[in-house]
Amino acid sequence: MTSDLAEPKRRITRKTLIGAVVIGLLLASAFLIFVRPRLRSPDIHFDTLPVQRGKIVAKVTATGTLSALLTVQVGSQVSGRIAQLNADFNSVVTKSQVIAKIDPQLFDAALAQAQANFLEAQATLSKTRVQELDAKRLYDRARGLKDRGLVSQAEVDTAETVWLAARAQVEVSKGALEQARASRNQAQINLAYTTIVSPINGVVISRNVDVGQTVAASLQAPTLFTIAEDLRKMQVHTNVAEADVGKLAPKMTAIFTVDAYPNDAFRGVIHEIRNAAQTVQNVVTYDAVIDVDNEALKLRPGMTANVTVVYAEKDDALKVPNAALRFKPGPEMLAMLATGPQGSPRRGGRPPGPGGDNPQRVGMKTVWVLKNPHPAPVQIQTGLSDGTVSEAIESPLREGDQVITGSSGGEAPKPPAGGAFRRPF
Repeated sequence: MTSDLAEPKRRITRKTLIGAVVIGLLLASAFLIFVRPRLRSPDIHFDTLPVQRGKIVAKVTATGTLSALLTVQVGSQVSGRIAQLNADFNSVVTKSQVIAKIDPQLFDAALAQAQANFLEAQATLSKTRVQELDAKRLYDRARGLKDRGLVSQAEVDTAETVWLAARAQVEVSKGALEQARASRNQAQINLAYTTIVSPINGVVISRNVDVGQTVAASLQAPTLFTIAEDLRKMQVHTNVAEADVGKLAPKMTAIFTVDAYPNDAFRGVIHEIRNAAQTVQNVVTYDAVIDVDNEALKLRPGMTANVTVVYAEKDDALKVPNAALRFKPGPEMLAMLATGPQGSPRRGGRPPGPGGDNPQRVGMKTVWVLKNPHPAPVQIQTGLSDGTVSEAIESPLREGDQVITGSSGGEAPKPPAGGAFRRPF
């Protein structure tokens, strides 16, 4: 009876043991398949570029505006109606050529009036001179009669006073004549100003008035024409950043293009770098003036020039990509560098490079080189740069070394959804 009851118990215990083993195998498989890959940090992938030897051209780029060497704004000294225009846009004019005329009728009338006043002043002067001469004769006669005792001293004094007053009146008439002369000259000048002439030889860039239009010169001289001197000689006024202005000097060669001729390269020479700074939105620039030959007359005033000035170049330079100079290792990379190749801690527990076993020297830059296959910091001194690559001087780098420009991967492991794993039973 007892043996019959023990047999089912042994079978139940055996089944339970087999079930537990199967469940354990299933859990181990699930751990290996789903959990372990998430707990293991993925490898870090490095983007690299090779160190090369070649030519580096260091240059400064800027934008500017083309203008004539000399531009004159021709205005009007007097007010009036435009009666005649002898020049238009793009007209070639010579010095003293009549290019416009203001209606002179009012100025002719003013000149005639001034001339009449001048003639009147001349006549008045002649009259006062005759009166002065008559008063002088009367005074001399009275003085002679006084010597013979025929007239009193009072009469002599009166004759002298009349003579002196007549002589003073002559001086007043002379002043009035000079005033009339000056008024006549002013009227003549104003009449002459009604004829607008070109002050230089050049080309009319703009015309701002039409026939029949009235110009008012009471407050300031209105601009009628803008004339540019010979357009075969032009200038480019460029805005050079303050970080680049120290790299430029007079007589340097400049190459520029304009949007009108994108496939043509124009050449110029730096004439001067002006000291007056221009500040726009806290950006400081300086005007570098470039002289340009424009014999083909392709270039026009106001065009935008994209200027490039080469200030240094080197044919055989060790070139390091600028992206490698900007690369900074992340915390995952530093954590990986804190251990050796086999996962053992490095001596001191610090990664190499800045802040590690090899602190960076003043004036040096650090690049990271991928070596078999771990990154290692290398300190270099940079020289010329073209904006893409820089020259490495005083550097242990060699041509063909792979420098790191970026990295990806190596993120911290993420826990599975739902937090910690739970037992399925």
